[in-house]
Amino acid sequence: MTVNKYFPFAFLYFFINAVALPFGLTYTALLAPLFYVWILAKRKKEIVLPFITVLAPFVVMQILYVGVVRKVYFSSLINLVLIYIFCQAVYTFLITCANVQKIFRWLLIINFIFCLVAIALYFSPYYQIMWIEQDLTEGIKDFRRMKLFTYEASHYATLMVPLFCFYLLQYLFRQNTTKGWLLISMIFLPFVLSMSFGVIACLGASGMITYLLYFSRLTRVRRVFYGVLVTSAAVLVGALVIYFFFRENFIVLRVINILNGQDSSGKGRTYDAYVLASKLVQMRDPYWGVGLGQIKIMGADVIGSYYLYNKDFVATIPNAVAETFAVFGWIGVMLRFLVEFFFFCYTKVWTNYYRLWLFLFIFIFQFIGSFITNIAEYVIWILACTEVFRQFAIPVRNGRKALLTSYQF
Repeated sequence: MTVNKYFPFAFLYFFINAVALPFGLTYTALLAPLFYVWILAKRKKEIVLPFITVLAPFVVMQILYVGVVRKVYFSSLINLVLIYIFCQAVYTFLITCANVQKIFRWLLIINFIFCLVAIALYFSPYYQIMWIEQDLTEGIKDFRRMKLFTYEASHYATLMVPLFCFYLLQYLFRQNTTKGWLLISMIFLPFVLSMSFGVIACLGASGMITYLLYFSRLTRVRRVFYGVLVTSAAVLVGALVIYFFFRENFIVLRVINILNGQDSSGKGRTYDAYVLASKLVQMRDPYWGVGLGQIKIMGADVIGSYYLYNKDFVATIPNAVAETFAVFGWIGVMLRFLVEFFFFCYTKVWTNYYRLWLFLFIFIFQFIGSFITNIAEYVIWILACTEVFRQFAIPVRNGRKALLTSYQF
């Protein structure tokens, strides 16, 4: 059996990217110089200079602030550039690798094996290798969620999103020979074990929006129609049964807490994140933000006093849009959405079910979680805006030749 030359890097990214490294540092960032040389060799194009040019106005404005810690600022800037290089490497990989699907297949199999090992470890003293124990919501303490080898359960779930969308679409369009029950188990198990409500909710919402946008086309696909019908009925019946007979269930408690605004994690990733970002930018400049790395410095007092913390903690804002606002101000937020809108139109995301689902997922998710150095988020953006997996392309109407020649209905 021949191993794809890119597979070791895919394995590194999906499973062990932060193992044994300090928080915030990844192997993909450390390997950025190697990726940079490879990109130059493959594409014969300079990639860093345009990025630095875009960042230059922010850097010039922000390093002039009174009180800015420049050592932290420039270390954060270097980290951001390294992440950008990795993102360019992902894009280069997608346009040069002839068989991305084969790599996805091995990642799915290996992840499923890891999930089975994690289930076994759950009942052993060594559960901390793959599980994290934390307060799930108000009233539910020390709850175990699978994180695999990442630092947090929701980050692991975000990493699995591209695999989930790809293989669920393959199942719905009958493009996979794996037994249905086995394939469904392999793609759903990571989300069941990680219990990332935010990721699950965004996947469901974006999937439903994709279905509604192409309602007439997708409804004609029997497995899609029955899948939506059965899933909707199961969710409704399951919710009623759990609510009336198992009200003390942790799922019910967390949903109720989220709806009541009493879920600390959900509130911290949404409402609180925007409040704290506003407080921070008012201390510097609402238009240009507080600057890279400065949330760690300024946020210690602001976030600590907001939550009444009386212990050491790492000051962060766990929301990509809110953190963009805090770091780069209103100009940064507008630039963020401008770039997203541009690539959505330029790459015609709506012409492919897979890409559209990913784009809608990450567009929604950025408002309720993630952070500006989250490479899992950027990989999803790149997959959504790159011409990849044409078997999910949407046939063109009016007799024009379709990109997708046939569905195996």
